[in-house]
Order: sequence, then structure tokens, then C-alpha cells
Amino acid sequence: MRGLSVDRLSRYHVPFTVVFVALGVAVADSLSKIWARHSLVAGAKHILGPLWFQLQYNAGLAFSFRGAGTIVTSVIVIVVSVAVLLSGLRARPGASSWGFGLLIGGGVANAIDRFAASPHEVTDFIAVGSFPIFNLADAAITIGFLVLLVKLLQGEKLLT
Repeated sequence: MRGLSVDRLSRYHVPFTVVFVALGVAVADSLSKIWARHSLVAGAKHILGPLWFQLQYNAGLAFSFRGAGTIVTSVIVIVVSVAVLLSGLRARPGASSWGFGLLIGGGVANAIDRFAASPHEVTDFIAVGSFPIFNLADAAITIGFLVLLVKLLQGEKLLT
């Protein structure tokens, strides 16, 4: 069996923006969760106005919403992540690539946290007023979704 050559790989469209944004989100989120798990154990820290850092673990889907259970939640996350990933690999350059990169990076970051950390739950730590506690990955997912929604409402095609 022959390995893949550079010529063979060059035939595939690799959306580098999607990959780099997703990696950036995943790294930033993972580092922030490591910090939160170690620095916020003693209690919440007030930052400014309604912004607090408060450690909370989430077995649900996002923004500390409780789901049907860890296994059901994990299956939902995997199915949605695969669908977004497959779509993101066909993202058009520009805002679509950024939107898909944010979605994929946030999804991957939360999946890494859910499976690698102990407890096997997502680490949430950003608290703003009475809004549910969230993390950087949740924010990236939300912003990515909004970017793609705006582009769709503007009549733009998201995929090649």
C-alpha cells in the first residue's frame, strides 16, 4: 500500500481558515479551563460589574443547561459535531470559514473537556449577571452560529 503523496493531498481543498480558527479556539478554551479548574476551586472571583469567574461543571449541552444524561448528551454532541465538521470542510472563504471554524473549535474543545477532564463534564466558569454560566467554547459556538446565520439571511452561500 502506497502512502499519500503531496500531489495526492494537493487535490483536496483544505480550508486553512477553518482549521486555524478551530485550533485557536480549542487551544484557548482548553488553557482557560485548566486555569479555571485550578484557580477557582476556592470560590468565585469578581472581575468587573456583572462579570464573575465562577467554577461550575456541566453534564448538559451548553451554558450549564442540563441534558438528558452524559451518554445521550455525548451522542448528540458527536452527531452534531460530525455534521458541522463535514460542512466546515466545504466552507466558502471569508466569514463562512470563520463561522465554521468557531463552531468546530468550540465543539472540539468542549468534547475534549468532557472526555479528558475529571469529572467527565464540561468546565464552565464565565458568569455574567443572571445569564447561565458558560466558557470560551460556548461563546465561540454562539458567535460562529450567529456569523453563519447572518450570512444565510444576507443570501450568501456558505458552502462550495
